[in-house]
Amino acid sequence: MAPKSPSPIALAVAAAEEALRHVDPDQAGAALPHLRAAQDHLTRAIDEAMAAAVLAEGSSIRTAGSLAGLSENAVGPRLARTSLLSAYAAPDADRVTASGVERARYDLEEGRHRRTDPDTSTPRPMRFRARRTT
Repeated sequence: MAPKSPSPIALAVAAAEEALRHVDPDQAGAALPHLRAAQDHLTRAIDEAMAAAVLAEGSSIRTAGSLAGLSENAVGPRLARTSLLSAYAAPDADRVTASGVERARYDLEEGRHRRTDPDTSTPRPMRFRARRTT
């Protein structure tokens, strides 16, 4: 039996720890790129943890966002960048909605869950959409 591969959360946390190992607090300028890299990895870990909470633990999108300190509207686009839920993003909106989560849960129960491996080196930027066009 093949060993279980580390979770996306564990990989992101390990990458953040590695970036922080290179930080010298006495050299602020040199520390900034490493701190930024650590922040990016932690953001990825938060996104993957929210996806796991929503999918496997049955949390709502609102609850997952609240636990992460985010508004409910900020969670959907972040879930669309995760390995667990990116395949369930609404194609026209680049976000995971409650119906996408329900479909993912159903597929998981039926053994048909579609897991993707989004490119972690160049994540898609989140897009701003104005509520009004006036």
